Amino acid sequence: MPDSGIGSSVRRREDQRFLTGVGKYVDDINRADQVWAVFVRSPHAHAVVKSIDSTAAVAAPGVVAIFTGADMAADSVGSLPCGWTVVDRHGNPHKGPPHFPLVRDKVRYVGDHVAVVIAETRQQAQDAAELVEVDYEDLAPVVNPAGALSNDAPQLHDEAPGNLCFDWELGDQAAVDDAISNASHVATLKLVNNRLIPNAMEPRSALAEYEPGTGNYILHSTSQNPHLLRLILCAFVLGLPEHKVRVIAPDVGGGFGSKIYCYAEETVCTWAAKKVGRPIKWTADRSESFLADAHGRDHVTEVKLALDANGKFTALKVDTIANMGAYLSNFASCVPTYLYATLLAGQYTTPVIYANVKAVFTNTAPVDAYRGAGRPEATYLLERIVEVAARETGIDPAELRKRNFIPPDAFPYATPVALTYDTGNYGIAMDKALEMIDYKGFAERKRQSAAKGKLRGIGFSAYIEACGIAPSAVVGSLGAGVGLWESAQVRFNATGSVSVFTGSHSHGQGHETTFAQLTAEKLGIPYENIEIVHGDTGSIPMGMGTYGSRSLAVGGSAIIRACDKVIEKGRKIAAHLMEASVEDVEFDGGQYKVAGTDKSKTIAEIAFTAYVPHNYPEDVEPGLDETAFYDPLNFTYPAGTHIAEVEIDPETGVTEIVDWVAVDDFGKVINPMIVEGQVHGGVAQGVGQALLEGCVYDPETGQLLTGSYMDYCMPRADNLPLLKVATTETACTHNPLGVKGCGEAGAIAAPAALMNAITNALGCEIDMPATAEKVWRAAQARGAQAAE
Repeated sequence: MPDSGIGSSVRRREDQRFLTGVGKYVDDINRADQVWAVFVRSPHAHAVVKSIDSTAAVAAPGVVAIFTGADMAADSVGSLPCGWTVVDRHGNPHKGPPHFPLVRDKVRYVGDHVAVVIAETRQQAQDAAELVEVDYEDLAPVVNPAGALSNDAPQLHDEAPGNLCFDWELGDQAAVDDAISNASHVATLKLVNNRLIPNAMEPRSALAEYEPGTGNYILHSTSQNPHLLRLILCAFVLGLPEHKVRVIAPDVGGGFGSKIYCYAEETVCTWAAKKVGRPIKWTADRSESFLADAHGRDHVTEVKLALDANGKFTALKVDTIANMGAYLSNFASCVPTYLYATLLAGQYTTPVIYANVKAVFTNTAPVDAYRGAGRPEATYLLERIVEVAARETGIDPAELRKRNFIPPDAFPYATPVALTYDTGNYGIAMDKALEMIDYKGFAERKRQSAAKGKLRGIGFSAYIEACGIAPSAVVGSLGAGVGLWESAQVRFNATGSVSVFTGSHSHGQGHETTFAQLTAEKLGIPYENIEIVHGDTGSIPMGMGTYGSRSLAVGGSAIIRACDKVIEKGRKIAAHLMEASVEDVEFDGGQYKVAGTDKSKTIAEIAFTAYVPHNYPEDVEPGLDETAFYDPLNFTYPAGTHIAEVEIDPETGVTEIVDWVAVDDFGKVINPMIVEGQVHGGVAQGVGQALLEGCVYDPETGQLLTGSYMDYCMPRADNLPLLKVATTETACTHNPLGVKGCGEAGAIAAPAALMNAITNALGCEIDMPATAEKVWRAAQARGAQAAE
């Protein structure tokens, strides 16, 4: 299949409906008798709810019902759970205060859910929501993660004294302290990984229905993992039988992690649909998304890197305060722990590493996984401190990294922070990136920039990530509340076409194309004869959804396993038809052949025979339809080198990215065009974090100051250069495809590369986002120092 199989840049088949406006998103779906939900949200960051008076609102035109936390409590509706238990350094589980869909006592951030108004139209619901009178007793807020730990900080939860969720550690502190005390040089750095607000094209939306005749619920949701959403709703929050709830995630316009979770809005709509006896629809406006979607990042970190006299890393010590927001989101606890500290070895042979993470509650929106989820934070601190070490020791930053890379013959390589990398060749990626960016010519380009009054800098990011978020036994031992396998069903139709039902979910990744390529290559059938079905718990096998760059490595491997089962069953049918032993039948390119003869049958002929079994082996069931579950043996470890080159105007502070090289090792690449698109998108998000984006809360009032695009700046096309993208390949050794994952790499690598370039140009340290004002102030201070 040279034109559509593995390795071909097939155009994404799903783009036809997206670009012509015939995609089907949740907000496109309506029911004739539906009503609308609008939430009454807290205007205070921290306050006691003394009373709620909905008298005027209930009498408003079109109002069907108004519910509060007391109504849900009366129905024994539970708390939104955190699905990962982290055990702290003292052996105690993390503090997990209740997070009710509608508050019952206090509000703890601006945008917290106080009540829901349900009316005939959205406008009527909005008008009535403004009539709900809430008597608040205002309390002092705390929004700064370090400030949350101070003795006089306001307390958010009785269940979490001192606002501490957990105090967790990984590594050998005594060995690290000893190595630091004996080091030839110790580089130190304090940095902030700025809070981000996810901004998928499509806001979150829900349409919930209850069928009184059957007792069934149907929830259309903008979810990245519909089965997991159903599981949480049924088992933990609403107490419903799982077989009575169907969750459908149709076309979803981006997620980046923010649509993994079970949120208050879809929970309330599902519960209330039975109460009012009509379908309930809710769609967030962009202001609600800023307030109430799970945010990302928000770390404050101090890091030390010890080196010997030869520039070899001898120890790394990391102390991080991680902001959890007001409540624990579904997977918040694992992001600054097992998805962060376990990646602190990076691509390097650092023999001892210690990380301490204190997670705190603040009066801000909950924080959870956002594209990369812990891996961008780890890469940022590691690659920034390596850059500082290079400048302080006078060793070229590329050379210092290469000097400390894990050598290719050392794999599999056990890091001191719990992971074992199966394969890699980091030097090849670095060398290729250096060549592509013409590193040897940088000094001359810097001189030319200086002649124009500009500052030029270059920055490196040699990243690694752990993808797949599996195997289940490992993550279970670390506190995960679910298994992290994936499922697939491959069904031949009688006429030879194939339907693939996958537990993975596509919200922009191109699964309908890539999974069809996999299946076409494996089964030897035309690409156009394959459909990919996902997103509906009523039609697909239970699956874990899409996040952590796991779709190909885990979901694709499940498809391959199901195809293998189809092929093996077909072999028995083919042997019967061709009067041969099963052992003599070979399969290749869609054909079953008897070895040493000219006898053959196409797999389409076998499929027809399976459904019209007139001449059929007695011990084989009719049909050609197989399901497989795949649970990986290890994480996968994509890695690579990104290099950014910038030119800064010191008179305006404007940073121009003049060149960018990305060389990534994603293992085997299925569709190079889709992979390149994923890298482009990831780099754009990383550039956004480094240059422009930053969520800011007022420290006195807890008000969100960046609550719209007027104040929260997103990257645009003119912020990016023409990216130079290339790949190297060391195949993953433990999945049948040899793939590693590509969806998060750009977002992981980009912030460090860009900030290293900016600080290289400025000659001083600044934190993200490197806005024009911040860069201008640093450049002016640098000029003033030079004048002295």
